[in-house]
Amino acid sequence: MLMSGGIDSPVTLHYLLRQGHEMLAVHMDNRPFTDDSPLEKVVDHLTILRDRYHQKIPLYLLPHGSTQIQLMRETDRHVGCVLCRRFMWRSAERIADRERATFLATGESLGQVASQTLSNMRSATASVHLPIVRPLIGFDKQEIEAVARSIGTYAISIRPGLCCQAVPDRPATKSSLVQILKEEERVDVDAMLDDVIRHAVVL
Repeated sequence: MLMSGGIDSPVTLHYLLRQGHEMLAVHMDNRPFTDDSPLEKVVDHLTILRDRYHQKIPLYLLPHGSTQIQLMRETDRHVGCVLCRRFMWRSAERIADRERATFLATGESLGQVASQTLSNMRSATASVHLPIVRPLIGFDKQEIEAVARSIGTYAISIRPGLCCQAVPDRPATKSSLVQILKEEERVDVDAMLDDVIRHAVVL
């Protein structure tokens, strides 16, 4: 489960735990482009969900700031969010392979933000092979917030914190896979991923 510290991911995790799935969490640490608050929120979200479902839910912390720096320097900023998501998915898949997990999960809801348009989600998730589960794909924000309040994670999600400062001024809402692959040729994808996984820690 990709955990961001926002409203959506703990709600997604709640639904999957309720169905009886054994889950582990991955948090992409975006510092220095954010502060400590996203990680603190994830830790608190997991505390609530562990108690509710009596499950351990290991948390992997993966550094993502250095990846963001390289992407910002070497690639088209307009599609930065899509490239960012591709590296997040790949990193999560590496952890899934290590843990013998059978699927990836996310709190994405169709059209909610620039990276969650249909074409951008397609461009992003073409980077991995494992199936991706999106329990909230057809929910609107009010529905997600209502569930978050009911499970006790909403107040944590809305605590003050620094939003990601790596988001481009005008993120692309439409992308093609051909375009994205061309941009990725500007960086050493495997070396960047190896560095992320090498510095991964379990909290």
